[in-house]
Amino acid sequence: MKHFFYLMFLVCAFAITCPEFISGAYSQEISPQTAVIDFKEASAYLKLNPEIAEVSGSVTYIFDVLTTVDTLKLDARNFSKASASLNGKSVDIVKTASALKIPYPFSPSQRNILQVDYETAPQSAIYFVNNQGSPQLWTQGQGKYTSHWLPSIDDMNDKMTFDFKIESPSKYTVIANGTLLSKSVEEDNTVWEYDMSQPMSSYLTAIVVGEYNKTVEAATSGVSLEHYYYPQDAEKVEPTYRYTKQIFDFLETEIGIPYPWKIYKQAPVKDFLYAGMENTSLTIFSDSFMVDNIGFNDRNYVNVNAHELAHQWFGDLVTETRSEHHWLHEGFATYYALLAEREIFGDDYFYFKLYQTAEQLKELSDAGKGQKLVATGGSSLTYYQKGAWALHILREKVGEDAFAKAIKAYLLKHAYKNVTTEDFMSEVASASEIDLSNFTKNWLYQSAFQAEEALESLKKSDFMRQYFELQALRGVPFSEKKEALEENLAQDNEYLGQEVVYQLASEPVQETLPLYFQAFDLNNIYIDQAIAESVAPEKIERNLKALFLKMQADVSYETREMVLYKLWAMHDGVLTQEKLDARKKVLDDFDGSFGFSDGNIRLLWLALSFATPDYRAETLNKRIDELTGYTHPSNPFQLRENAFRYALQLDVVNETVLKNLVEASVHHTWRFRESARKMLAQFLENEKYKSQVIQLKEALPENQKAYLKRIGL
Repeated sequence: MKHFFYLMFLVCAFAITCPEFISGAYSQEISPQTAVIDFKEASAYLKLNPEIAEVSGSVTYIFDVLTTVDTLKLDARNFSKASASLNGKSVDIVKTASALKIPYPFSPSQRNILQVDYETAPQSAIYFVNNQGSPQLWTQGQGKYTSHWLPSIDDMNDKMTFDFKIESPSKYTVIANGTLLSKSVEEDNTVWEYDMSQPMSSYLTAIVVGEYNKTVEAATSGVSLEHYYYPQDAEKVEPTYRYTKQIFDFLETEIGIPYPWKIYKQAPVKDFLYAGMENTSLTIFSDSFMVDNIGFNDRNYVNVNAHELAHQWFGDLVTETRSEHHWLHEGFATYYALLAEREIFGDDYFYFKLYQTAEQLKELSDAGKGQKLVATGGSSLTYYQKGAWALHILREKVGEDAFAKAIKAYLLKHAYKNVTTEDFMSEVASASEIDLSNFTKNWLYQSAFQAEEALESLKKSDFMRQYFELQALRGVPFSEKKEALEENLAQDNEYLGQEVVYQLASEPVQETLPLYFQAFDLNNIYIDQAIAESVAPEKIERNLKALFLKMQADVSYETREMVLYKLWAMHDGVLTQEKLDARKKVLDDFDGSFGFSDGNIRLLWLALSFATPDYRAETLNKRIDELTGYTHPSNPFQLRENAFRYALQLDVVNETVLKNLVEASVHHTWRFRESARKMLAQFLENEKYKSQVIQLKEALPENQKAYLKRIGL
């Protein structure tokens, strides 16, 4: 763990290990059309089949004309066909690459009706995926534009109600914004009718089609909470959606405004672009968060769950006018998610998470890369974490009562409308008698992170002060701090325990052995994880082997992965028959363990089995086929990425791997796509693989051939 600055009275720092969050800012400017045409209602009839990457249907808009204008524009990207009628009469429509335009002498009027019939084969914002043999489609509007699949208004300042009728093959479940009014069967298809009674921005429209089951529970306020899942994931439902009702009830109480929509749904999808997305009344999230009881301990959905739910108020109910105010979405959702987690996991968790993010913000600031909170083009770290810190400091400054009063007034005054930072701060000023000019200058419009003020806030926690004092011992000789380390372990606190374990890593194992056993006896998953991570393989044999053998069954897939590697790697040096047999025993013990959906344990096991001479020689080809099979597009990209990396490292490459890697290089998920492109470049340095890719090229789809051409093949 790296640390970057010191408290006045002791050596300490802020460290971050939390994952990068979700979606980027939705960058756009306010359309001039919003000043002359006001869209009120939208109702669409869509034909969707997850097996066919096309969209057809019609959308009807009801709108008011506010002043004389000669053209109405709908955003529509690369639509193949479109026709329109206005108030029941056919009108001309002009298609461009990004819009459908209706040239017409509009005069001030109300309740005009525009219907557009269309067909398109979207290249973005709606995704058709193969979910391990089961077709699936889902949408993503923020940052991608709903106008790729629905003629709509990309400007989030033009809010309207959206109702959907969606026709799809009856074997699939259709999920969309709002309340399900009806399902009607028409031959082999079913039409699902969804209704939204309150207005929202078009980027928050959402549709999911696939094979799903669901469970339903009710919030204390009576709101229905629908939890969707794949039929084969029934045992993952409880751990994945754990605490959902508690989070929902907490946010309704803490925010002080009832949940603003009639129903709340959550649906996992394959190869999602982010961790989750807060579409109005329907959160879509990555199915990598569907975990069992063991996976919950390492990669649970709780934070994303709380974050996306908080967005239903902050982002969906009140929406930024433009992207420079994006922290009003992400900072608020991040902070209220942390408050919800505090309710579940306690104060120590809350302060430690603040502490972790503060160090990363401080590091960025010290490197001259700090960013203003109210500005366009901010990073996720700025909008999410710095935004959350700003709210935390503001809440401490004005007091919890005044802060709560301001939040409630802000949401009530601007419900279903668009807001700026000034709108929020004016409500805070009205609710308190404190001069907020310095706060506004330092936290909203200053690039540098206010580290000293953040530290003073953290020192209000007794736990954090104790943690800082423990950190100050890092440079102290072990003999002088042994008693203090023992006392900290006796606190039975997972954060203090982890810090103690990390401080033991550089010390002679014979001196620290009693403390390792003391730490292990605390029976804490995360302290065990610190032991597994920090102890070098050469320190395990004879001294700590008993602990590592016990951790083989630890309720953590991350710990098990580390234990597998270190028990195997500790038999290093000259590989005697005894050491070889010991490695084989480790592999036998871990055979059958898969781990997370990314196969973290199984893929490591395969790699180590290849590196162990004479291990199950008769199954070698079968194991190679298993590894290369995980690169197939039907698998989740996280599993594929791991499989590609091991295949590259082990030189276990065949035509299947190369073909799948080229496909991955044009994948819709950009992080995976960029990773695949880097790996492909490495493969192409080998003339044999390069020749194979060239031979494959002509049989590939056009987009893959275009990419290969772009890189010189």
